Parts: sequence; C-alpha cells; structure tokens
Amino acid sequence: MSAAADLVLTNAEIHTLTDPDETYEAIAIRNGETVRLGTDYDVTFLAGVETEEIDLDGHVLLPGFIDAHTHLEMVGRRLVHADLSEADSPEECLSLLEEAADPDREWILGYGYDESSWAESRLLTRADLDRVSEDRPVVTFREDLHTAGVNSVALDRFHEEMPNADVRIENDEPTGVLVEEALDPLFGATEPGRDELEDLLGAATERATELGVTGVHEMVRGSQAPRVYRDLASEGRLPIRVRLNYWSDHLDGLAEIGLGTNHGGEFVRTGAIKTYTDGSFGARTAKLAEPYADGDAEGDDGMMADVSEDTGQWVVSPEDLHDLVRRADGEGFQVTAHAIGDRAIEATLEAYGAETDDPGAARHRIEHAELLDEDLIERFRRTGAVASVQPNFLRWAEEGGLYDERLGERRRKRTNRYTDLLDAGVPLAFGSDCMPFGPLYGIHRAVNAPIEGQCLPVTEALRAYTHGAAYASFDEDRLGTIETGKKADLVVLDRSPWEYPEGIEDIEISLTIVDGRVAHDDR
Repeated sequence: MSAAADLVLTNAEIHTLTDPDETYEAIAIRNGETVRLGTDYDVTFLAGVETEEIDLDGHVLLPGFIDAHTHLEMVGRRLVHADLSEADSPEECLSLLEEAADPDREWILGYGYDESSWAESRLLTRADLDRVSEDRPVVTFREDLHTAGVNSVALDRFHEEMPNADVRIENDEPTGVLVEEALDPLFGATEPGRDELEDLLGAATERATELGVTGVHEMVRGSQAPRVYRDLASEGRLPIRVRLNYWSDHLDGLAEIGLGTNHGGEFVRTGAIKTYTDGSFGARTAKLAEPYADGDAEGDDGMMADVSEDTGQWVVSPEDLHDLVRRADGEGFQVTAHAIGDRAIEATLEAYGAETDDPGAARHRIEHAELLDEDLIERFRRTGAVASVQPNFLRWAEEGGLYDERLGERRRKRTNRYTDLLDAGVPLAFGSDCMPFGPLYGIHRAVNAPIEGQCLPVTEALRAYTHGAAYASFDEDRLGTIETGKKADLVVLDRSPWEYPEGIEDIEISLTIVDGRVAHDDR
C-alpha cells in the first residue's frame, strides 16, 4: 500500500504543460514531489489522517512559473525605495522620489521609469533631480538599467570615475544623463550591506510567490548575494528556487573553487557566466547592423556626429566575447550574453559557434535577442543556443512605440519573433528582466502581440515561462512540467488563460506551492 500523501489538491483543472499538454482533476504530493495525477477518486486514495486536502473549486493549476531573467535585488529596491515604473511623467517621478526620501538614508533612489510611454518623452536630467534635493545624492535608474539620471550632488561626487563618452553633454555641460559604464560607480556606491541585502531579497522573494513565481534565474551583479541566498536556503527561509548567473568577472574565482554550472542543492544552484555585448534600444546603445532611425550619435568631444553612423556601441567587443566564451566553455560553464541589436546577436552566435566544443550540450543563451532576421534565427537553431527573452518588451512593439521610433517600421516588425523562433526549433525561455516583474504581464503580451511572428498560443506562452525556462537551466528533468516524480512547484490561477486570453494580465494568483509546501495562499 502506498504511503499517504502530504498534500492533495482536488477539483482542479490541471494542465501538465507537457508536449502535448494533458489535463487532470487532482494531484497528490509527497516529500515535495508529485506522486499521482488523476481523477478526484484516484487521488483521494492517497489521503491519510494527516494529509492536507485543498479543494480548488475548478481553478486552473499549472507548473510554477520560472523567471529566466531577473534581478531580485532590484525588485526589493523598488519595494523599499521609489518605484517609478507606473509614473506617467517627469513630474510624477519627482513626486514619488520626494515621498520615498527617507531622512535616515544618504541616497534618494528611484527605479524603473520608462519615458517612452510619457507624453513628454524625455530622460530625467540633473535639472529635474536638483529639485528633489540639492544636498543629498539623487539617482533614478531607467528600467533597462543602461541609463540613469543623477542630480548635481551625485554627478559631482562620481564624475571623475565616469567615462566621458558615457556622460551626456549639452551646451558644454553634463546633463546628468548617464549611460552604460558611467553607471558603474553608482552601482558600487549604492550596493547594500549584508543586512539590508537580506531584507531586500526577503521582500523580493515574498513578492515572487505572490506572483506565482517558484524559481528564478538571478543575474548576480554584486558579490554578497550568492552567500545571502545560500544562507537563507540553509535556514529554510528561501521560498523559491534560485539559479545564480554570475557576472563574467567571477569566472576565474568560480573555476578555482570548482563551483561550475549546475553545482549546488535543491534551492540554490550555479547557472551561467553572464556577459554583455551591447546596450539597449532606449539608450540607443544596442548594436545594430544599420543605423538608428532616430539617431543621436555623439563624437568623443560630446558634439553631434553624423547620424548615419549611429549604430549603437559595443559594451564587450566581439574579440573579448570570443575569449570569454572560450575560457568559460573550457571550464564547463554555460554562457549567457546580453545581446539586443541584430549585429550584437550575430557576433554572439559567431562566438558560440566558434568557441564551443559541443554547442548543443552547452546550451549557451542569448538574453533579449530583440532584433532578428531569418538568417539569425537559422543561426540560433544551428548553434543550439537558447533564446532567453522578455515578452514584457512587446509593449514597445505597437505602431508609434519605442521600436518604431528607434528602428522604423520595417525593423519594428522583426522584433521579438517568438513564433518564428519556436517554428525553427529554437528553445524559448521567458523572463521579465523585472520590467516589470510578473509572468502573467509578459504572457499576456505574448498572447496578444501586435505582429504575427511575435504572437504565441496560450499553451506555448505558458510553456516558455515553465518548461522553456527549466530547459534553459538544465532543470527540465525535475521542473517545468507537472509529472509524477518531478518537484511539486505549482501555481493556481483564479481564471483560465485559455478562456480569458484578452485579460491574462488581470488573472489573480490564488495559490503558490514550492517543493510541495504552500508558499502563498490568497484563496
């Protein structure tokens, strides 16, 4: 006779999201794993005296969402500092900054603004932020974290450490708008201490369970987060699974101590080595094969250059990328590279193909992969690379939106080609990049995308945020679908996305289960 289950969920619409998707009525869980799927009658045989039984009242149950590209520290910062993501004007940003200014903190910080949606579409400047404070440093990070606005105090404090090419100049004066490497001193100066970081990650992981997220692929910028995550896990205080994708400057240290890809336990594991190739469309620094449609190139002296030459910039050169891929692959590491523009994607795929002994086994990834043509999609397929993409970005794909403005109509229609990638056999993993954090927001946009090559059926969009993300981190044998023997990481929705495709972003999370335990309950 089978041992009793720890948890039984009945009267549900269970979608396994296997291929093909299968549906069941009930599920039994023991020791953190799924042990039976079937009808209510079948599964209740495993209910014992101490089994917890939950009637889901016909609601949809899915594998837990895995966000394949997150910055949980930034999620925590938005919860603690000023969250500018909902601001619809520069003035509203300033009001939010003033409201969030804590007199006990040296810095006034704001995160996540997106000027492309404002009537007055412009970046926040030093003149704006001086109105918030003239004696404390004020920093506002654009949501892509490739651009920031600072006030005079912050600019004066760090100006000597900032590359001149990345400090925007107007009328021979710095505007307070910084891009790419000029942000590095700000990241260093505002990095939280150990206790603050633990609070930030605690708030962020709790928020994750509220959104149905049971696992994340965390892009680790600082050096303290990995230890904090492991300590939280060892103390039983980490409610979700975390894959740590380390910045490339950690490679030698990780290799020296043998902490390679897939090293770790059930809740914290080492993922990929993360690098950049280019910047972002918002900052006009994504590297393109053809110039920007609204080019704003500057020469080294800060004067305007020929717009026809404005094709963005390399953050890491192709030569350095080849060297990194060769070293990382030689040490047994998966590599994941930020590449947004078509020229950057091409260079990244070239490096993967040239410097990887077994590309299919390596599962190297490209983060974002926003601008693609047919040749690049075919190169993706040949190299076995994973397209780790963010359907949230589809909000910029509408006619007259950011992609239209930066790239023009022809290239706008080549952005975020999820259907075309899947049809070509390219592994597709969804994440949020915290812009904003929340799977249903992105899934809604993938299902309701404005361009045919972007738009996915509901099942495929959900699979990209579950099985696809699990595959991207070598976890498909234990996560990403609902099957007997797999980890019981589950999410319950209050409405069916198949019956309500035009309103997926309004669906509420009723229940989140991680490792067979209820992590969030909002029934």
